[in-house]
Formats: sequence, C-alpha cells, structure tokens
Amino acid sequence: MTSALPYALIATDLDGTLLRAGDTVSTRSYAALATARAAGAQHIIVTGRPVPQVRHVLDGLGYSGLAVCGQGAQVYDAARGCLLHSVSMDRELAEVALGKIEAEIGEVYAAVNQEGIDAEMLMGPGYRMPHPHLPTVRVGRRADLWASPINKVLLQHPRLDDDELTRVARAVVGDLVNVTMAGEHTVELQPPGIDKASGLRRAVEVLGLSGSATIAFGDMPNDIPMFAWAAHGVAMANAHRELVAVADELTLSNEADGIAVVLERLFD
Repeated sequence: MTSALPYALIATDLDGTLLRAGDTVSTRSYAALATARAAGAQHIIVTGRPVPQVRHVLDGLGYSGLAVCGQGAQVYDAARGCLLHSVSMDRELAEVALGKIEAEIGEVYAAVNQEGIDAEMLMGPGYRMPHPHLPTVRVGRRADLWASPINKVLLQHPRLDDDELTRVARAVVGDLVNVTMAGEHTVELQPPGIDKASGLRRAVEVLGLSGSATIAFGDMPNDIPMFAWAAHGVAMANAHRELVAVADELTLSNEADGIAVVLERLFD
C-alpha cells in the first residue's frame, strides 16, 4: 500500500452490500468506486453467488477485474470470461452431510450450485429461491442434485430459522464441511477450508496485493472470514449482528449508499 492510498484494494460483497433491490448499483456508489480506482485502488467483488449468477452484475458495472465467487470456491477473470481457479465439492460428502443433518432435525430442503461458468443452480423439492429473478432449474428428486460436479449445497428448513439451522448444521457436520449463513434463507455447505478469505488470498496473489492493504465491505456472517483477513472491515447498517460484532466500522445500509459514504471520505 502506498502512502498516497488509504487502501490499495476495496473488497465488496454484493447482496445486501453493494447491490440495492433488483441487483442494481446506485449512481453514487458507482461514482465512488470510479473515484477510488482513478486514485489507484483496485476493486474486487467477493460474493457467495457462483459465476453464472453474477455475470450480469459484472457486465452492468463494466467490471473487468477478478471476482471471487461461489463463497470463495471460484476466482473468475471477468475480462477474459474464464475461471482462474475453482474448487468442487465432493458429492458423496455432501450427501453424507445432509443425511447427518436430517438425522438431527428432520427433512431439509436442498439446492446445489453446479461447477462451471455456464452451470445451473438445481433446486430439490421444497427449496425456495430467495432471489427469484436468478435462473434456476427445479428437479424432481434429491438424487438429481448430484448429476454433475457441484461447488456448494444450499439448505433451508421448514421450521428452523437461518440462525438455528446454521447452529445445528455446524454442530453436526462442522468437522466435515464449512457451514455458513450467506443471506436470508441461504445456509450453505462448502468444501472444508473454502470461504471468502481463502478465495481472496488466491485472487490477491494474482494482483500482487495483501490483506494489510484491503478494506472490506459486507453484511452477513459469510463475510466474517473476509473481515478477519482484511485490514479494515466495514459492516452495513443492515448487517447481521454476528458481522457487526467483528466489524471495525458501521456504515449506512446498502439502500442508502453505505459503501459510497466510506469511499468518499477516504478517496475524495
């Protein structure tokens, strides 16, 4: 990090952080990021969404950098339209983890994100997509979820809320998989060791930067590893209490341009 730059890298989550309703980025936030880039900082998107569910956002931003996607499992080069790195989840391990969770709390509803930049999100019986504008494919049997390689499993429960489902799943299978809460009705199972921080570490090796040069913005518990890795973590006003507890700073909500407020202070 140079003395002229408060931070050389700006890492932003998307849902509930940079994005407003309808997957839009405000004019003010767009301008604040442009000003930071003009000053010499780099911007990297770090999202739980897999590449196929984020490319339309990247295109709308005119984004040509690297993006950490799939909760850290993927590093995507937006300029070249290719994956630089991708980690798949063992499908037998995923089935075992689901079985153990269901033995504890009864039936859960499951979906998967398949591997690849043109892959699909498959939803099993009962699963409800929290972002209905994103493309999904409904399958008739859980067994159909394992037809092709995947990078994560998404869970919902008919009675337990997200916090309780995360707590139970982590207690039951936390030694087998990484369990994280990524958003409303979005509890996820990933390969061990995969999270936003692991994806960021791999991406910044390409960029020649480090966590000590990074300011990170987020809103959910899946952003906790990213905050631990970065020099400064900024939680949105709408953030989950677990992230607020470890944040260095609290800003306005995603709908009130919370990222822009901080970047304008630092880079204007």
